[in-house]
Amino acid sequence: MDDDGTRGVRGPDEDRAPGPAVPPPPRTPPRIPHPAAGTHPADRRPGPPEEDRPAGPASAPPLGHPPSRPASPPPLKHRPAGPASAPPAEQPAPGAPVDAWLRTPRPPQEPGVWRYGYTPPPPEESERVSDRSLLVGALIALLSALLLWSLWRNGYLPYRLVPLKLFTPGEWWNPGTSGGPRTIEGSDALTVYEAILFGLLAYGCGRIGNFSELFRRHVAERGQPFLALAAAAAAGLTQLLVWKETLPVVRPVLVLVASVAGGEIYQSQTVVNVIYAVIAAAVLWPFARLGRWRELIAARRGTSAVTPADTSAPATATSADQWPELRAAGWTDAADTLAAEARTGRMNDVDVARLRHAWTLATRRPERLAPLAEAVLRTGGAAALHPSGTRDLPRRTARHDVLTGQVRIGRCAEDPHNPYVRRGTGLALDPALLGTSLLAVGPPGAGKSARLVRPVVEALALRALAGQAAVLAVGGAGEPLGPDEAFDVVVRLGHPGSAHDIDLYGGTTDPDEAAAVLAEGLVGDVGSLDSRRAATVLAQLLGPYRAAHGHFPSVPELRELLDGTPAAHAGLRASLEAAGHHAMLRELDARSRQAGGPGDPAPVLADRVALLDRPTFTGFFATGPDARPFELRALGQHPLRVRVDLPERGHAEASRLLTRLLLAQFTAITAARTDTSLFVCLVLDDATHAVTAETVRGIRRLRSVNAGAVLTLRTVDDVPEALHTPLLGAVGCTAAFSGITTWDGKRFAEAWGKEWVETREVAQHTVFADQPFTRALHALRKLVTGKAVTTDAVTVRQVEKERWSASELAYAVPSGHAVIRLANVDGEHAPPLLVHLDG
Repeated sequence: MDDDGTRGVRGPDEDRAPGPAVPPPPRTPPRIPHPAAGTHPADRRPGPPEEDRPAGPASAPPLGHPPSRPASPPPLKHRPAGPASAPPAEQPAPGAPVDAWLRTPRPPQEPGVWRYGYTPPPPEESERVSDRSLLVGALIALLSALLLWSLWRNGYLPYRLVPLKLFTPGEWWNPGTSGGPRTIEGSDALTVYEAILFGLLAYGCGRIGNFSELFRRHVAERGQPFLALAAAAAAGLTQLLVWKETLPVVRPVLVLVASVAGGEIYQSQTVVNVIYAVIAAAVLWPFARLGRWRELIAARRGTSAVTPADTSAPATATSADQWPELRAAGWTDAADTLAAEARTGRMNDVDVARLRHAWTLATRRPERLAPLAEAVLRTGGAAALHPSGTRDLPRRTARHDVLTGQVRIGRCAEDPHNPYVRRGTGLALDPALLGTSLLAVGPPGAGKSARLVRPVVEALALRALAGQAAVLAVGGAGEPLGPDEAFDVVVRLGHPGSAHDIDLYGGTTDPDEAAAVLAEGLVGDVGSLDSRRAATVLAQLLGPYRAAHGHFPSVPELRELLDGTPAAHAGLRASLEAAGHHAMLRELDARSRQAGGPGDPAPVLADRVALLDRPTFTGFFATGPDARPFELRALGQHPLRVRVDLPERGHAEASRLLTRLLLAQFTAITAARTDTSLFVCLVLDDATHAVTAETVRGIRRLRSVNAGAVLTLRTVDDVPEALHTPLLGAVGCTAAFSGITTWDGKRFAEAWGKEWVETREVAQHTVFADQPFTRALHALRKLVTGKAVTTDAVTVRQVEKERWSASELAYAVPSGHAVIRLANVDGEHAPPLLVHLDG
């Protein structure tokens, strides 16, 4: 029976109907309210808080399966793990409409760079000059310029007029190299010549004295209104010097105007006033630019300066908000509809990503283009909805760029360990990085769940709503993985009100495959037991049982078979003999012969199964025709959002067993799927004792099938020592949170490797003088300073050094920070970066 794997579960109550795996689409699209002024559509908090939101219907059929019983009661109300009053984090472009958000540039960058509105940093400055040296240099340059100008004006510089005489008629000048002007034309030429030389002298003085750096450091960095006031004071002083003719500006301008327009122009007082006004405005203009008077006036009037979103590319026929893909295919009406919805706020960022993805898929099958375009014309941004009918998450706690699939988790610190180009830039995760899998290690309270796991789960849930991903989040009951409304399937193992269950056998019908995965989950952490032998034992029981009953055994029945209960074996044998399954009888006989032998893994398997055969789990893990558990195989077929809550408090060992089983099922199912267009990710909030040798090999294969895993550990020692190196080598992204031990830091330091750095060694050598006068000066200096006269010998060399040492990882990482190393599926990687986590 093909049920797409999204089957319900029968709980302890025999009359309870199976709950929905995915809610059905609503009859009418959800209403997206018009955003208020200054609010981005992605920043809205749709609906009331979780405690006050009415529970949705829970009686809809799952995907591909009709309901067989009356509607089930509504699910239990979820209590948020974090404080209910915590506001959502700011989104990429607060206050900007979706069309401006679409036009915001997202240039390709190195792995992990937050691309939304990214601007490259300015070039790295050389060694910073001290303020004292800067001031002394500027003063020396100014005094030198004044001296040169004074010598020029007083005629102490020889041959000062020779360049001018080479380009002007000789009758304008008196004979000799020092002869002055003879005519009025010569006097005017000398006036303009002096003005040009003064400008060149002022420009050279400013460059040599580094006045621009002096202005930036001591004036511009103080901000407004000091910057505007300083510029105004400088402008007033300059105007005074100009009109006092201390600075050669007015007379050269008047001479040039008269030479071009004729001297008769000055007969009009109006023209003269206009020329004087132009000179005054020209003198004020550079100071207005330096002082940013326009921005200050705009701020005083209450208008904001131009934002990056406003300066983005204008709306054109090829800009992203005009949907050029649809226009190129001839669907101009559909493109106009979506552009209008984005411009008026009736579409959010998830709608944009979903429709772009739907159009990409439709172009691969042309027969789908027309229905999609018609749906867009009919419902606008609500076309091609997710099967749940949801268009956004109830609440966001991190900054997301759904268009690129990035989620911002922090900001690279201003630390010497970080490259200059990465300091101060945002750090983000996306499917290209998660496809290499991520391992995060840190003590309890370091922020792994709230600052890393929760944002990643949110980002994957948003991509699931856009039809591009599926996510399985596994954590303890009450962990902050998101509210119930943010998921399509919520499995609360051991909770009597859970509407869903999981299949211990992964939804497969092959006994060997089911035995291999189940053995990995049951005894994969037992180093002294070979999981292949355990899989053989399980296959010898699962195959005969399925042949006799048409389904795999339930937990109590599997426990009895592993314990070798005579009644259970006798009943199974009788069923096989009655059905004529002679091959399966041989399997059962082989199991009977091997039972009780040395090294038989059946007792260990029975003990592990006994952890699940508890009253708390009564009604869970059921099999047979009436049982309808949720199967993980559906993750590879539908964009589902699934959360599994484990009973860690009362059943810690059973929770670890189930975590190990889910990890083994995930790696086996994703590796076997044929359609890899959907990105599938498993998020384990606590992978303690869940990693085995087989799952490490499975994690290594995930990147080739468009899948990934996110694992968190309190310490690397939660993994068997033999798997430390294979695990760190299997994942492409690693994160070391503050508070790890030096032993964990050593493993990360070895995994991250070394780099070549330049070191400077300074050796001081005592200076011995030979001359009596020099010895006397050295003795006087030693008497005054108390130190002998020495000279420094500097040695510069290249050495290979660890990027982060074990001691630095253990003691130099501040609270709320983590050192993260990233790599994507294309092989590009970023060095370990110190990141301040704000997810």
